[in-house]
Amino acid sequence: MITFLLTLLLGTMLVGIPILLCIALIGFIGIAILPEVVMPLFAQKMFGQLDSFTLLAMPYFILAGSIMTAGGISRQLVDFARALVGHFRAGLAHASVVASMAVAGVSGSSTADAAAIGSIVIPAMKQTGYKAGFAAALIATAGTIGAIIPPSMTMVIYGAIAQVSIGGLFLGGIIPGILVGLALMITVKLYTYHPNYPELRQVTARFDLCALWISVRSAWSGLLAPLIIVGGILSGVFTATEAGVIACVYAFVIGYFVERKIKLGDLGGILVDSAITTAMVSGIIAVSGPMGWLLSYLEFNDIALAFVTSLSHSPTVVLIIIALVMLVLGTFVDSLIVLLVFAPVAISISKTYGLDPYQVGLVMVMCNQIGAVSPPTAPLLFVTTSIAKTPIDQTNKHVWTFMLAETLVMVLIILVPGLASWIPRYFLG
Repeated sequence: MITFLLTLLLGTMLVGIPILLCIALIGFIGIAILPEVVMPLFAQKMFGQLDSFTLLAMPYFILAGSIMTAGGISRQLVDFARALVGHFRAGLAHASVVASMAVAGVSGSSTADAAAIGSIVIPAMKQTGYKAGFAAALIATAGTIGAIIPPSMTMVIYGAIAQVSIGGLFLGGIIPGILVGLALMITVKLYTYHPNYPELRQVTARFDLCALWISVRSAWSGLLAPLIIVGGILSGVFTATEAGVIACVYAFVIGYFVERKIKLGDLGGILVDSAITTAMVSGIIAVSGPMGWLLSYLEFNDIALAFVTSLSHSPTVVLIIIALVMLVLGTFVDSLIVLLVFAPVAISISKTYGLDPYQVGLVMVMCNQIGAVSPPTAPLLFVTTSIAKTPIDQTNKHVWTFMLAETLVMVLIILVPGLASWIPRYFLG
């Protein structure tokens, strides 16, 4: 029956049925054909999946990201990044990565990160001579940092499912997020030696300390946001869930009173857009509840554990197998669905092998984000490709090198658990 349900899930996705309906349909059919299970259980499991104090942070972080983007903070952070690294070869490409890292500490969403940075940087990169497909691929992959560097919506969802400290996951994402950014910048540096990319060998600006100071004064509100969120969690002033509310208040104060780029009339549209995004994500999370329960009821976790145990007894090898499965599935299936459906299975296996929960969480979040730029189902690529106004195949041609760089960082996190767990263990115990 498990094979039938998973095949049906993949088949309905391939024919173009919306993801939310696919998962709901599988859970409904599975519960309906079990004679010993009553149908009201379907609604009960949907409600139970959303009945989590941790998930309350999700709509607030979505709203905070929308307010900060509307307040022009993204452009200020891009200007700061250009002043900081724009004097290097391929300076605009390096600046786009640094800007993505800075915006990641504000938005908490890889899609918002890619859209905000892409709309500003990609047109400038095209005017400078960068290939449109290269620019779209780089910005899409750099956008994944938005779900790794705190705050992170993906970590909130994973933490709610896995019952892992959201604050610990936020702290655990600091080093991996920085490493991903450095890996992408190294990849850009390697591109500058390629004869087919002469535009990357250009130096379009000189380092100006005065310009850097001016950009810092302009972008201070965006640079301060992640420090307030993470610092408040570490000091115990507020929890990770309450941090979402603090982020909203901070974003509004900066956008309305300090920068004066948000008007009261703009709040209606911002609230509606945030509500739509929240409803979409919440709907998918809700319908994943019945399906997750169904897989557990059919002992899918035990089957997966037995399969993994037959392959290896090494915790490191087991984590590599989990990552490989998620990467392969993320290529064909929506990455959020892979996380929601298979996170409970991976968590069960990791507990059996004594794997660090923060390490497992970061690996799964990174797999989720690599899946978001893995063709053909790559939502971030579609976002940046539409901004670049280039065929998707041109973006796909360039994305593989950046995906490889991020995958190598994930492998490093697997081999060196302390990169993900040292900071949360140090501060939280």
